[in-house]
Amino acid sequence: MASFVTAVDHDRFRRLGLSVSFVWLLCACQTFGASPEGPFSFVHDVEPVLTKAGCNGGVCHAKAGGGQNGFQLSLLGFEPEYDYDSVVKDARGRRIFPAAPEQSLLLMKASGQIPHGGGVRLVPDSDGYRLLHAWITQGAPYGDGSEPDLVSVSVVPDRGMVPRGGEQQLTATATYSDGSTRDVTALALYESNAEAMADVSSSGLVHVKDVPGNVAVMVRYQGKVAVFTAAVPLGATVNNLPEARNFIDEHVFANLQEIGIPPSPVCDDATFVRRVSLDIAGRLPTQEETIEFLERTEADKRDQWIEKLLQSPGYADFFANKWTSLLKNRRDDASDITSNFAFHAWIRDSLLANVPYDQLVRELLAATGTVIGNPPVAWYKRVKDPKEQLEDVAQLFLGVRMQCAQCHHHPFERWSQDDYYSLSAFFSQVGRKPTGVRGEDLIFHQRGIATTKNVKSGESLVPAALGDDVGAIPADEDPRLRLADWMSSPDNPFFAKAVVNRYWKHFFKRGLIEPEDDIRDTNPPTNPELLAALEKHFIESGFDLKELVRVITQSQAYQLSAMPNEHNLVDQQNYSRYYPRRMQAEVLFDAIDDLTGAKTTFANLPPGTRAVALPDNSYNKASAFLQVFGRPDSASVCECERVQSSSLAQSLHLINSAEMKSKLAAGDGRAATMATADMPIDVKVTELYLAAFSRKPTAEELQMAVQYLTEPVLDAEGNPLDESQTAQQNLQDLIWALVNTKEFLFNH
Repeated sequence: MASFVTAVDHDRFRRLGLSVSFVWLLCACQTFGASPEGPFSFVHDVEPVLTKAGCNGGVCHAKAGGGQNGFQLSLLGFEPEYDYDSVVKDARGRRIFPAAPEQSLLLMKASGQIPHGGGVRLVPDSDGYRLLHAWITQGAPYGDGSEPDLVSVSVVPDRGMVPRGGEQQLTATATYSDGSTRDVTALALYESNAEAMADVSSSGLVHVKDVPGNVAVMVRYQGKVAVFTAAVPLGATVNNLPEARNFIDEHVFANLQEIGIPPSPVCDDATFVRRVSLDIAGRLPTQEETIEFLERTEADKRDQWIEKLLQSPGYADFFANKWTSLLKNRRDDASDITSNFAFHAWIRDSLLANVPYDQLVRELLAATGTVIGNPPVAWYKRVKDPKEQLEDVAQLFLGVRMQCAQCHHHPFERWSQDDYYSLSAFFSQVGRKPTGVRGEDLIFHQRGIATTKNVKSGESLVPAALGDDVGAIPADEDPRLRLADWMSSPDNPFFAKAVVNRYWKHFFKRGLIEPEDDIRDTNPPTNPELLAALEKHFIESGFDLKELVRVITQSQAYQLSAMPNEHNLVDQQNYSRYYPRRMQAEVLFDAIDDLTGAKTTFANLPPGTRAVALPDNSYNKASAFLQVFGRPDSASVCECERVQSSSLAQSLHLINSAEMKSKLAAGDGRAATMATADMPIDVKVTELYLAAFSRKPTAEELQMAVQYLTEPVLDAEGNPLDESQTAQQNLQDLIWALVNTKEFLFNH
């Protein structure tokens, strides 16, 4: 490595072909440049230039399957010894030419002097080009082994308030094992997590755009990362905040005051009862429930309704639907039906009984026996490979995506291949043997010392939990229990945080960390104080999932109106209003059944079973509706498998599908029943609005609907239908129109 000195010898650097300005750029803390007294370090001098130029990016020479044109480097320089051999020794050393460095293939291609698929990466008068030229001149040394190791990288400032349209220059500093530091601003890589809010130049200059909120910039240097976060204020005066009901409100409203975004007012009762019923129980409130709620006058009636929903079977059905999908409760074969039904029932019953979350996860991870005797064993039937087990557990329960670390150091995190395989070692002693029943295995702990092999290094590794030592595990102890102990510890930095963030997204459309299962230092929360408070509250509650739902839905922040004001229309991350979202496929399916009065039956399930209570993915195949509206196939632990966006196919299905026509025209449906009911037309209209929107129609809506319902209907030959047929047809049309409104399709 180039030596660490405290002064710059101008003449010596000129003789090496390095500009003094470049040396000072690299050495603002302590000089860390080339000198005749000491050779270059490939790790600390050359690799950073290759990384900055993009040579070892995933779409260039670090591309999987051989790199580009026979020249392969490790991703982002995580394996410098391999890269050194590729640059200096491979292809009979043809990539460098010490006798005439400027004729080196490495420099000629990178500078575009000969054709290069990646274009010009280093112009001949650039600092990086000159450094590589000097390194080749000195014989392209790797280093003498005495160089200190890179310990960390930091950024200054690491947090700040930047006005819209403003700029902030970042300074990146590397710290080494001997205590020395180096300014690496020019060599670090920068990436904004929200390009619509701010972009960042290759030199670390952050340019903030016109969108208020919070933005983060990742600073990466040779496998180490740091983060700069900025609050971008709107600057409006925030007055008349709703009175805070709990700590959630305190943190949300404090952030809104800091960035100057006034929130929308609290929603009315009709909006609330519909919203919270959909979010907690996955269903619309009945007409009777809505009327009763709207007529009540108690100050705590919203809290009482939340509590009623939490104790209802609908809560367990709805959240079991979420968890069974994430836990891959798939039916690929007819023999899966028994285990799938048992696993779904176990999850549902656990949620209804409010089994503490840490206990539920422990029972799942450490499951042994057969599905009949112990339903969580079904997870091991579906997820068989230890690598898939570790990846699913990490992503679902810890919010950590480990997939990248199987092949290389995680590009955005500190996780290495050793971390990956050490985590998989917890599952290395899971044994299975057939029971004689088709598709059913007996899961057991296989006695022995738990180890796994890093397939790249060949090293045998014992269980370790993302950098934490869990101690020696005896041969007769199931290592999964040690993993469960670590996960459920109050000091675990991931477990509680992951689930509170996941549930926050369920109720607010966006996680405090987004995506909700990608927790890392380089993906900071929009409101870190709130996330920490939620995590603390959840742990102190004894990992109580119902209490987590309760504290979120009781907050004024959750109960804000979805209607934007003049200041918060573009806000999508500070929770200044409720963010509307289309109902999930199963919820919308049930809502249409409720409004039309249709009674859908599902195979192998009792009459009256709702779509949110379906035990596995097999019912998607029989329902075009569930497929079109994006019910997940239970193939992934990522909630992104569920499609929440709108599409033309969805619109066409609601407008003109045979399924919709059948539900509207059902002989025992709402239209048919209401057509013959002895009640005034305006009462019928009011009932429909209460059933669809949980509110009464406005005077204008009522007038238009009554007028439409009294109009004659002609048959195909132009003859008027009789009174009963006319009433039924017009009611079908009105219900059809209500279904196709955004007010019905969206939770708001």
